Amino acid sequence: MKAKTWMKQNNGTGQYDGMYLLRLYITGASPNSIRAVDNIKAFCEAHLKDNYQLEIIDVYQRPGIAEQEQIIALPLLIKKSPAPERRFIGDLSDTKKLLECFNVSL
Repeated sequence: MKAKTWMKQNNGTGQYDGMYLLRLYITGASPNSIRAVDNIKAFCEAHLKDNYQLEIIDVYQRPGIAEQEQIIALPLLIKKSPAPERRFIGDLSDTKKLLECFNVSL
């Protein structure tokens, strides 16, 4: 699926004002996976508002995806868009690193 807003540049503030495309790879209902899902949802609602598309992928249900995406550790968040692609491993509790990656100020 393509969205024209994915290609938007910043709005003069230095912040991206288009759609963020995110994929979170998890391992079922493990404690780290549950924390990662909760943390990224809270982050997106607080800082990205309606400017994101989050896809949560359980590698237990789609085992071939791990090799395809070259996943070596889980949970893993991949920011696909806007470029550059960024990867975060863990429960996504480090809000400061996420803010830097998404170029979002408080």
